[in-house]
Amino acid sequence: MKKLMALILCMIMAVLVTGCGSEGSGSDYKDIVDKGELVVGITDYAPMDYQDDNGEWTGFDAEFAKAVADKMGVKVKFIEIDWDNKFIELSSKSIDCIWNGMTISEEVINNTSCSKAYAKNEQVVVMKEKDSKKYTDVKSLSGLSFAVESGSAGQTAAEDNKLEFTAVSAQSDALMEVESGSVDACIIDSTMAAAMTGKGTSYDDLTSSVTLTKEEYGVGFRKGSDMTKKFNGYIDELKKDGTLEKLSKKYSVALAD
Repeated sequence: MKKLMALILCMIMAVLVTGCGSEGSGSDYKDIVDKGELVVGITDYAPMDYQDDNGEWTGFDAEFAKAVADKMGVKVKFIEIDWDNKFIELSSKSIDCIWNGMTISEEVINNTSCSKAYAKNEQVVVMKEKDSKKYTDVKSLSGLSFAVESGSAGQTAAEDNKLEFTAVSAQSDALMEVESGSVDACIIDSTMAAAMTGKGTSYDDLTSSVTLTKEEYGVGFRKGSDMTKKFNGYIDELKKDGTLEKLSKKYSVALAD
């Protein structure tokens, strides 16, 4: 009888512990509203997220995040993360979402509760303008050295096309590697290439050449999060009221259909 009672007590404790755990992992939306802050994981990536002259984060995604936060009645806190560790940062709850021109990929879908697409993008090869006419297709890129952001869609594109590459911390670092001559080219998002290369930019001698992939951007929340459905609703609202169209024109970012 004592053994039976002990077994019953153990089962009751297990149920109570499980119940407590479930309660603690309830609504992400409520948690964010209660703390009054949406914590967004980003990298320095123009035109999506970058710092202005006053050190404030701006860009398409930054302004988009602020518009969503306004609808939620909270503030936004931007945290620079190591892009290679983005899923760890999310699952550990050091951030509420990954929102930084993130390509919707199989890896993202497997590791997050991903929103629907809000913008279009491409992975493009960027190199010195004087060399660009020599390289017009994937086959011609064989033998060149590339820089890519570690864990990015650019790295995936390099791997898929069997291109030799060095992984760096950020897409902006990949551009610097090309400018310095340490690599022949880099693979980055077309949104960044349009904002950072060509006449009137910091890299006026660099240009885009070959397009490797076409893709879409989404925001990653934790698996099972109720924020995903909420966020998808905000996308629709901000499209309808013209907010996203204004940001699209301001930052030259193509909206998803």
